[in-house]
Amino acid sequence: MTAPQTQGISILLVDDHPVVRQGYRRVLEHQDDFHVVAEADNAADAYRAFKAHAPAVVVMDVLMPGASGLEAVRNIRSRSSSTRILVFSMHSEATQVKAAFNAGANGYVTKGSAPGELIRAIRAILRGEQAISDDIARVLALESLSPTGSALDQLGEREIEILRQLAAGATTEQIAANLNLSMKTVQNYHYLIKTKTGMRTDAQLVRLAVECGLASL
Repeated sequence: MTAPQTQGISILLVDDHPVVRQGYRRVLEHQDDFHVVAEADNAADAYRAFKAHAPAVVVMDVLMPGASGLEAVRNIRSRSSSTRILVFSMHSEATQVKAAFNAGANGYVTKGSAPGELIRAIRAILRGEQAISDDIARVLALESLSPTGSALDQLGEREIEILRQLAAGATTEQIAANLNLSMKTVQNYHYLIKTKTGMRTDAQLVRLAVECGLASL
């Protein structure tokens, strides 16, 4: 799923739906200086494509089979401080947005945004700015006014990723393989997540993850 290297702004496009990738590839390449040099449909392939093509920009979905896009964002950021990463997701919950920026994203735009907003966000992060779509700005503004905040505010990035995978039905063994962790480490995180959120059962954890936009039923 690669394209010939061309001069201009090279982009890696990551989404697990081929039709979505095809549509947004057309949107991006309608810009004369934007060139999609590679595509991927999961976090592991995204990281491999990043290492192979070293794109200037990565446009990354969040919820994909296996490890989430945020895991790929974290891996890419650990390898490169200069690559610009824009999360492009259907989810607009404050927890997801903050987790994306904590993982190393430079911007966050929802898929409900107009195509022009995606283009503007890419150009903004290329200038070194932080970019968010209008709906995300509203969500973050409302969240900042909340006196209580989210039940997930006490969780770290890795804990949020493990909770997301637990809620999606992944086993401890699958999570360990997705994140290159030992099963014992995943079990320890599982215990910590319950302790920090006050949830006693996995069913309660799943409900919490759904309410916070980390998973869907």
